Amino acid sequence: MGKPVSDTLKVSSFLVFFLVHSVQVGIGILSFESAVIDYASYDAWISVILAGIAVHVIVWMCFKMLKQDEDIFDIHKKLFGKYAGGMLGFLISIYFLILSAITLRLYIEIVQVWMFPHISVLYLGIVFIILFYYVINGGFRVVAGICFLGTVIPLYLLLTLLFPLEFARFHNLMPVMNHSVKDLLLSAKEMTLSFLGFSTLLIYYPFIKHPEKAHKWAHFGVMFTIFIFTALTIVAFVFYDDEQLKTVIWPTLGIWKIIEMPFVERFEYIGISSWALVILPNMTLTLWAATRGMKRIFHVNQRKTVLVFLMIVLIANTLISGHERIMKLSEYVSRMGFYTVFVYIPFLFIAYTIYQKVRKSK
Repeated sequence: MGKPVSDTLKVSSFLVFFLVHSVQVGIGILSFESAVIDYASYDAWISVILAGIAVHVIVWMCFKMLKQDEDIFDIHKKLFGKYAGGMLGFLISIYFLILSAITLRLYIEIVQVWMFPHISVLYLGIVFIILFYYVINGGFRVVAGICFLGTVIPLYLLLTLLFPLEFARFHNLMPVMNHSVKDLLLSAKEMTLSFLGFSTLLIYYPFIKHPEKAHKWAHFGVMFTIFIFTALTIVAFVFYDDEQLKTVIWPTLGIWKIIEMPFVERFEYIGISSWALVILPNMTLTLWAATRGMKRIFHVNQRKTVLVFLMIVLIANTLISGHERIMKLSEYVSRMGFYTVFVYIPFLFIAYTIYQKVRKSK
């Protein structure tokens, strides 16, 4: 086991609600509607709920495994030994690094398309990198605080879901359950990129005070995420027609575009700017998890690792160009995340359960 975490570095168990929720509601919520509709059409809102239920199961597995151990690196070491376990932990850290890099690149792509077409990826990336370094350098308590603010402050954007209802066509949702279970599951799989990131729980678990009380807050966080995604899915389905939704890249931004206020002409500018507060917890928590993994495996200074990883993220963002390439890369990350979260974690849970039973029998 690693060195016990001091109580002064830990956060209250109720903050797990914000840690789980904030890392799930990221850049994917702006475009997921056009992906989930491919297989199940207007029944895809059911797929969103099914994907959320799957996340609840994975969260339950995580807490079951973490009951006796500090984090996933201890579990790896117990099950696979020092070297194989260390390699698996290294791959988990790289996964979180890649996830943070693609999140930032997708956000910059939206800023370029919708707001400032000629803005430099390098200069905007540097601004974000400095902010990320400042937050992560403050420690996990600061990261948790950013997750809290990144959830509470942008909540006003939920009110924007009321504006499209003026043009709603609720008959789009009928008839319900008009697709096969296979189609519903395939649409649920497309939700992967939107729900990724909550597996950081496997790394920050030792930083939670009274972790046995955090279990319910984690599930509440997932429930709140499911509520937001389901509500947004239904609003998008009654606002867009089937063929139109398949061609729109960012349906949520299209909804914001119709909003008219006396004092705001282009509300999508406000929405995109506010979304920086949403991706901030995504970036800081996943990068913190990646650097924490390096510290646990190689015993290196986490602050120095943060600098190295931030430079990697910045260089990767400047090298990735072109909308098609960015979308293709996000698709690869989505697949990698699907197998990491919904295949590897259940495998790890089964292996750990068997290990515990064999250990008790001896």
